[in-house]
Amino acid sequence: MSFHFTGIKGTGMAALAEILYDQGKEVQGSDIEKYIFTEDGLRDRNIPIYPFDPENIHDNGTVIVGLSFGKDHPEVAAALANPSVKVYWYNEYLGHLLEDYTSICVAGCHGKSTTTGILASVLSLGDSTGFLIGDGHGHMPEDAKNFILESCEFKRHFLAYHPDYAIITNIELDHMDYYKDLDDYISAFAQFASQIKKGAVIFGDDPYLKDLDYPCPIITYGLEEGNDYRAINFVQGHDGMEYDVEHDGKILVHVTLDEVGYPFLWDSLGAFAMASLLGMKPEAIVEGLQAYKGINRRFVIEEIGENVLIDDYAHHPTAIHNMIAAAKAKYPDKKVIALYKPDRYSRLQYFLDGFAKSLNEADQAIVLDFPANARPEDETITVTIDDLLNKLNDGMLLDISEESAKKLEEMGPAVYLFMSSKDIYLLRDKLKNNLSN
Repeated sequence: MSFHFTGIKGTGMAALAEILYDQGKEVQGSDIEKYIFTEDGLRDRNIPIYPFDPENIHDNGTVIVGLSFGKDHPEVAAALANPSVKVYWYNEYLGHLLEDYTSICVAGCHGKSTTTGILASVLSLGDSTGFLIGDGHGHMPEDAKNFILESCEFKRHFLAYHPDYAIITNIELDHMDYYKDLDDYISAFAQFASQIKKGAVIFGDDPYLKDLDYPCPIITYGLEEGNDYRAINFVQGHDGMEYDVEHDGKILVHVTLDEVGYPFLWDSLGAFAMASLLGMKPEAIVEGLQAYKGINRRFVIEEIGENVLIDDYAHHPTAIHNMIAAAKAKYPDKKVIALYKPDRYSRLQYFLDGFAKSLNEADQAIVLDFPANARPEDETITVTIDDLLNKLNDGMLLDISEESAKKLEEMGPAVYLFMSSKDIYLLRDKLKNNLSN
């Protein structure tokens, strides 16, 4: 049976296509022609990528549809009109795939991609483990026992999943173009929590997670007293971080890692707690933590002479605050230049002051305008990039161009922190090329 992916360059779609390819399936997909970083793994596997066209839909095949596409899309309409074709939306298909493995979902406003990647690194040292990460990476060994799935709350998509186990990293309001308010957002996580079958690992320092009703045992992790797994004696600097893992008042193991920042501390501790729940020994877990090689667009560091380029997916004020703090912790003697490109008008309007406050924590704040195809979600959304620019301390507006890359080069040496869920990495690439020549 052949599989066609409509919107194959989406972060989750690309990862799922890679998983099905690894399972020996015949896989192809369609998308826009513009380069998106997620296509690298697809091309490494020689998975064909075509322009959108109803002719891509073949009899007796299976079509998996990206969640940003409706029934009126020409390919989707052609698939639905063909009685010999099976049609699944992305999360719907994943919900079925989870049933074939010991399933572990990772959910939360922040940290789910990194936590999924870390946990995959750890569990792979024991049982054979497949994973789907929202950075476009997916893999499924032939003999896989475990399947770790990054699970997104947008439009309640993660409610298609009924996992054996889950990690929930935190709850903080996001996706204001869909959720009415914080209570609505929490209600989605409450329903997701009610679908966990065997065990939940939750961030115990979060103000909301412990109040949800779970049908299974829960384990907490965090920095505060009272958590089942607690990180103590935490220190960090240019060379990384170290901390002790405390469980039931006893230090289990000392952890040393190359990464910095509280987000990585929390994510690694959550993975430690889940791996412990699944029966791994502390020393083996630490080995897996240290084997973690990072994922796409999550604090990816390149040092070029005296300059440092960091690429990150951060697109929420809290994430931007944490990334700037991590950059300062690792490079305390360098100027930090924070660059941000917004994705959704509703997110910028709702969090306008928060974005400005976080960006102003850098030595220099720079913003790029919205993508050309972005539109305000409704008539109540009136924010523009100028509204953010006006709230910045000596802020600057750049674009993805050689001229902007040259301006950045002249501001160095510095730590350049590129943050967005969109294509800000293209400006990083231009700056990298200038600095390397």
